[in-house]
Amino acid sequence: MTDVVRPAATASPADLLDLESEFSVSELEVRDRVREFADRRIRPRIARWFADAVFPREIVPELAELGVLGMHLDGYGCAGASAVEYGLACQEIEAADSGIRTFVSVQGSLAMSAIHKHGSEAQKEQWLPRLARGEAIGCFGLTEPGAGSDPAGMTTRARRDGGEWVLDGAKRWIGLASIADVAVIWAKVSDDDAAASQGARSRAGASSSGVSTTGCERVRGFLVPTSSAGFTATPIEPKLSMRASIQCDVTLDGVRLPDDAILPENPGLAGPFACLDEARYGIVWGAMGAARDAFEAALGYAGEREQFGRPIAANQLVQEKLANMALDISKGQLIALRLGRLKDAGKLRAHMISAGKLDNARTALDVCRTARTILGGNGITLDHSPLRHALNLETVRTYEGTDEVHTLVLGRHLTGLQAFR
Repeated sequence: MTDVVRPAATASPADLLDLESEFSVSELEVRDRVREFADRRIRPRIARWFADAVFPREIVPELAELGVLGMHLDGYGCAGASAVEYGLACQEIEAADSGIRTFVSVQGSLAMSAIHKHGSEAQKEQWLPRLARGEAIGCFGLTEPGAGSDPAGMTTRARRDGGEWVLDGAKRWIGLASIADVAVIWAKVSDDDAAASQGARSRAGASSSGVSTTGCERVRGFLVPTSSAGFTATPIEPKLSMRASIQCDVTLDGVRLPDDAILPENPGLAGPFACLDEARYGIVWGAMGAARDAFEAALGYAGEREQFGRPIAANQLVQEKLANMALDISKGQLIALRLGRLKDAGKLRAHMISAGKLDNARTALDVCRTARTILGGNGITLDHSPLRHALNLETVRTYEGTDEVHTLVLGRHLTGLQAFR
């Protein structure tokens, strides 16, 4: 069960519009370096990891050495890469497998971004260098059993008890939680408790976030060492998708944390949403990597598989499928590149990310399903990548916002009217 390893990096046959020429030398160097790693370390083993439902933890230090853990962040040992460079890295890793790209996203776009965007200087110094080096693993706990698309409906709460925080609640579908060293947990906190914590930290010389005392609740983030008493992470098994990745149920039963465990910046749902947008941006690129790999597998197979005395690639219906897949990939990569350039220019807006995540995830899934049909019965084995990619993309299409959620984000942008409730 091994996928075909491609030769040295070149433009994909799916590149119908010469997008290769749109990238700078440094961007292509990042792409080729990550592609070489994926071809060498992931592709020859991914079928077995997927079949056995194993996340290959041994490659974490190698991914760190490759520079892809938090690579879009500045300082604290992070690579400080451009948005386009990060996108290309996501594309090449997901061309090998969505589950491995999901690790990179959870570690960098979610856990590390939360600390980088919303943490104190002490929290950044404590965790970001270790996470960038792969010496520690992070996870991001937002989704709950009863609060997926509606995170405002979360029931996890943090309350003050003396000089400590106490967390109670449950999270679901939390990537890496069972192997993580630190969890970013989002919980509802009363403004009174938040203000009391802020006052204590201000008296101790910490910065103030300006929280008012209104008696209301708002969502706040906490850094929770996973060794804390009362923190339990249980992998969700068996799964039909993302089998070379880890997703968990998490319970928080009276988890006690020091006062400075709270992330001091950006109270409210804007905090986790900013991190989710980072992850969604990576998906826009990554999904096209999976689609491209499935297309190339189907194209190669069609040229070699003979029926009725000739390669099936000579059949009109097969050529129609190949042409449509290549067009879809080219359009999806144009979307990804446009968003990357906007992000690097500081002009990327949330509805644009929703447009890219919505369209590229569903397009990639359609491409992979079509590619499987060209492989016929052989396509259901792990000797070939398209169905594995399609199974993974069922998750990619769902997480970080379902089709319905992103459609309504775009509807709100177009009409100015909220349709979520």
